[in-house]
Amino acid sequence: MIVLDLCCNLDHRFEGWFASADAFEEQCVRKLVSCPACGTTSVRRLPSAPYVQTRHAVPDASSSVTGPAVPAPAVLEADAIEPPAAANMLQMLRHMSRNAENVGDRLPEEARRIHYGEAEVRDIRGKASAEDVEELLDEGILILPLPPGEDEVH
Repeated sequence: MIVLDLCCNLDHRFEGWFASADAFEEQCVRKLVSCPACGTTSVRRLPSAPYVQTRHAVPDASSSVTGPAVPAPAVLEADAIEPPAAANMLQMLRHMSRNAENVGDRLPEEARRIHYGEAEVRDIRGKASAEDVEELLDEGILILPLPPGEDEVH
């Protein structure tokens, strides 16, 4: 998982989470990346050192590394640098993603069934094309794009 700094053509700056840099490029070409402030899909990557989340353990100090010791960079907890509202929002989004039923590619169909009373009301998550998202919103069905869950990253 990588976190990239992004900017739209109206200079709204925001952050995006992607499985890889290639995944970001592919989603941009398919117009799946949009600005949360204005909705435009004209988005570009800003120069930055991306944060890459891995599940690999950090080697211990006893490993055989040659050369001078280099101090580790300081790492801050995300909540320590985020305003409380942003931290609360992130916590809520993670909770929603963990507790929603994953309906996969059936997301548009299942969202409609719930909206029109043909299926039980419940939280769902899954995948939808930009066209499907637009159609759902046009029908008055509220959906929220979320970053992929931990089970969908690797």
